[in-house]
Amino acid sequence: MVSTNYAPEHAGIGPYATQIAEHWADLGHETHALTGMPHYPSWSTDPAYAGVWRRTEERAGVRVHRRRHSVPPRQTAVRRALFEGTVLLHGLAAPPRIERPDAVLAQLPSLAGGVLGARLAARWKVPYVPVVQDLMGAAAAQSGIRGGDRAAALAERAERYALRRATLVGVIHETFIDKVGAMGVDPARIRLVPNWNHIPGPSRPRAESRARLGWRPDDTVVLHSGNMGLKQGLEVLVNAARRDPSLRVVLMGDGNQRETLGRLAADVPNLVFLPPAEDSEFPDILAAADVLAVTQRASVLDMSVPSKLTSYFASGRPVVASVAPEGGTAQEVLRSGAGVLVSPEDPDALLAAVRRLAGDPVTADALGAQGPRHVASHLSRDAGLARIDALIDEALGGPST
Repeated sequence: MVSTNYAPEHAGIGPYATQIAEHWADLGHETHALTGMPHYPSWSTDPAYAGVWRRTEERAGVRVHRRRHSVPPRQTAVRRALFEGTVLLHGLAAPPRIERPDAVLAQLPSLAGGVLGARLAARWKVPYVPVVQDLMGAAAAQSGIRGGDRAAALAERAERYALRRATLVGVIHETFIDKVGAMGVDPARIRLVPNWNHIPGPSRPRAESRARLGWRPDDTVVLHSGNMGLKQGLEVLVNAARRDPSLRVVLMGDGNQRETLGRLAADVPNLVFLPPAEDSEFPDILAAADVLAVTQRASVLDMSVPSKLTSYFASGRPVVASVAPEGGTAQEVLRSGAGVLVSPEDPDALLAAVRRLAGDPVTADALGAQGPRHVASHLSRDAGLARIDALIDEALGGPST
């Protein structure tokens, strides 16, 4: 497994890399993970790894090989390039000293992880299978990061390099199929491997969790969980809170826009920040909210499906998605039946949707109840891991499923 993100990171692609590798180890396979130092979503190196250049550790039967890299606290094209470059160079300079593996699976992003996986697989002469969680080329062009157009061109070159060298390519959503094909990958080598829900459902009564969090029974609580980056466009929630002082807006998580959002919301007392929740608390906090929000900038046509969405569905609460209707997030919300779509970066539209749900709890509960059903039918962990196993088996020349 090559993935820049890995446990103890609990957001983004890290949990998927971790659960795949630990699943292989549980099956009795000797499993290695080449990864970076824990840094996401705060974009600051975990203090437990401060000053560490290289480390090999055992986690749940997996031999985890960590390599130090740049961690930019703020995103610019140059800083992102430095991040990717140091991941790639350190991984190539000091690959894991292991026997020749049977196959290499890598997660995109990061770009460096894809290129590194391709190079190591070529060195070992084994099948290489990247799984596309997102494509950085389009994201860089749409992100608003200074130098984004140039970064997008470089990112697309790296993605083409990594994807064209693959034995098979996994994509987490069908919206990626045409994009990957346009990069020169034969569509016959593309397989759909959707992500799965990687957290349990809530364990406490909602009323108990709300009381513990200080949320009154008559509060309308809108919660966003996860990365606070440029792409998310979380200003829409700040502006919604400013427009309606009776609304309680909660931003839970971390990211490189956390400080900027804090300054923007300094005069908005009904908006509060919470740190990333412990794994044991996370499902109950989600379930305690009235509405769960997923947001993206209007300029972002995102093919990916954020990992938070499967967690949202499992919580049993309705989702309001302030996203472009053509993207993967919008399609997944509609497919689940667990939420509603509103225009991105439109606080008035978001407020109207929240008020409708708050004023009609029967409808809100009915929408929310669709989420766990969708998870059980389509997004279970067992089904997701079985799809990854089938992908590797096929790349190794076994039966295609």
